[in-house]
Amino acid sequence: MSASAHDPALSMAAVTERLRTAGCVFAEEEAALLAGAADSPEALRTMVEQRVAGLPLEHIVGWAEFCGMRIALEPGVFVPRRRSELLVRLASARLGPGSVVVDLACGSGAIGAAIAARAASAAAAVEVHACDIDPAAVRCARRNLSAAGGHVYAGDLYEPLPVALRGQVSVIAANVPYVPTEAVVLMPAEARMHEPLLALDGGSDGLDILRRAAADAGAWLAPAGHLLIESSRGQAQAAAGVFEAAGLAAEIAMDDDLGATVIVGQLLL
Repeated sequence: MSASAHDPALSMAAVTERLRTAGCVFAEEEAALLAGAADSPEALRTMVEQRVAGLPLEHIVGWAEFCGMRIALEPGVFVPRRRSELLVRLASARLGPGSVVVDLACGSGAIGAAIAARAASAAAAVEVHACDIDPAAVRCARRNLSAAGGHVYAGDLYEPLPVALRGQVSVIAANVPYVPTEAVVLMPAEARMHEPLLALDGGSDGLDILRRAAADAGAWLAPAGHLLIESSRGQAQAAAGVFEAAGLAAEIAMDDDLGATVIVGQLLL
């Protein structure tokens, strides 16, 4: 930013050092992002102070990078994690041209948007529906899915989806909350202080929302349709058992590079 020449405290070197001192591991990269997002010296100063105070970088600049896309975010909305790229990859592999996909508990709509983008790049456009219970997340999802013509609804899990979708959905992809209640306090401060608890807390064993999503999936899936839900490695076997109990043939997929685990269920005929 040119204004840094008039204020040494806003030079890239000074901002980088300030961020590094505050514990930002990628201080140089973050300094560049903040400088690029600020439209005035005062805006940059405010952004640096917010970051030093612990506000997530993505909430400050208003977007997160996910699957090569810029996902619009508002403060207080769950920040998409890179590990969810496995969920996108696995869901996309189970879709064909014209397939209907639901991004359940969608947050910012990052998963649905990434699936739609992958389908479009393969000239196999899909119909995307997404829903979330948090109004701020719904606002973001509508922005992020608008280019794909996605439909976004406000409500709890399947409740707001159009009845016409019952039995028609090829893939339900979900990153539902899966942190056990007692473990939420152990999460990084950026998450537990600045993201909604309802996007993190999965109940006593972390699987409460996953159970609800699996139990009702069969009513929405097309014959042989798939439900894919992200979980932790330690929860995988229990989560797969939940899928099986709900009438879904389950398998566990993992990506060590991403640190990601996804339960893949297929509706039994």
